[in-house]
Amino acid sequence: MRHLLLTIFIFFGMAVSAQNAAKLYEQGKALYDEKKYEAAVAKLKVAAEKGHKKAQYRLGYCFDKGKGVAEDDTKAFYWYSKAAEQDHAKAQYQLGRCYKKGEGTKVDLKKAVDLFQKAAKQGNADAMYALGKCYLKGQGVAADEKKAKSLLLKAIRDEEDGKDILKKIRKDAAEGDKDATKILSIIGK
Repeated sequence: MRHLLLTIFIFFGMAVSAQNAAKLYEQGKALYDEKKYEAAVAKLKVAAEKGHKKAQYRLGYCFDKGKGVAEDDTKAFYWYSKAAEQDHAKAQYQLGRCYKKGEGTKVDLKKAVDLFQKAAKQGNADAMYALGKCYLKGQGVAADEKKAKSLLLKAIRDEEDGKDILKKIRKDAAEGDKDATKILSIIGK
């Protein structure tokens, strides 16, 4: 009987903690959306420490971009890692970007590609684009223009983010970025 009560107590405690983390995340996200970054970080940090993957991702983003806190690549990497371990696609993409650029960690193109692949499989258009560029340039994988084209086209056709990705490619090409110019010629845009 005592064991049963202890089990029930632990389960109830975990459920309440998860509920509190979700509530804190929602409060933090609302503050973030209102551009009240410092107040948002306070809520997100508590939720992130309780294991809430969306809070972990957003807190990582705050450290990455210096929103409500000083920019800190090491802390951004830490929080992205926590969320990525829970299969959060945006965190996997951002963590892959950290590995590719050596932000908060040392450069590791194979880990970057692995993370981009995981996020792309979940439909993350930014990851598809990043992975396409890796295949195009042979970074962390063997160069494969056919795979690159397929991924780049999927990225720009994404309903949510595709237009923004294409707009960025066109802007970069107009500013003289040779990679962006090559991408436009490969995808026929």
